[in-house]
Amino acid sequence: MLLSVTKARTSLVAALTAAAIAAVPAAPALAWGDKEQGFVAGVATAVIVDELLKQGRMAREARRAPRTVYVEPRSTYEPAYRSTSVYATPAAKAFQSYSLSERKAIQRNLRAWGYYRGGIDGAFGPGTYNAVTAYARDEGQSASLRSTSGAYGVYDGLLF
Repeated sequence: MLLSVTKARTSLVAALTAAAIAAVPAAPALAWGDKEQGFVAGVATAVIVDELLKQGRMAREARRAPRTVYVEPRSTYEPAYRSTSVYATPAAKAFQSYSLSERKAIQRNLRAWGYYRGGIDGAFGPGTYNAVTAYARDEGQSASLRSTSGAYGVYDGLLF
């Protein structure tokens, strides 16, 4: 979520900068001397650089912020380790139903966001499973991976 907000903010700053640059030639440039034009260009540059530095600081702080996770207490005993194969999970079944190009796109997006480190081959294995579960956990959708329909929602979020 933070990544999309940062991208949107950067796009907004870029659009405002482009609009400001486009509006400058429409101003009465002949009435301004070289010093006045240089001053305005300097102020615009300072504002843009300040905003970019501020966004960089905010992104670093967001990465350093500790995450608080509440774990619901279990009413019955469940072993901490289950011997279920990752290939038999609902996430695997949903992943295999996509086309090869869509599976590769899911892996590319997971890699771009720092969750996946394996090869982009479209195959579902432990690396893809760990990346998908980490992504779903960070997006607050870890419960969605318990069903095939929920896994489709997570994958569609990665594709679209």
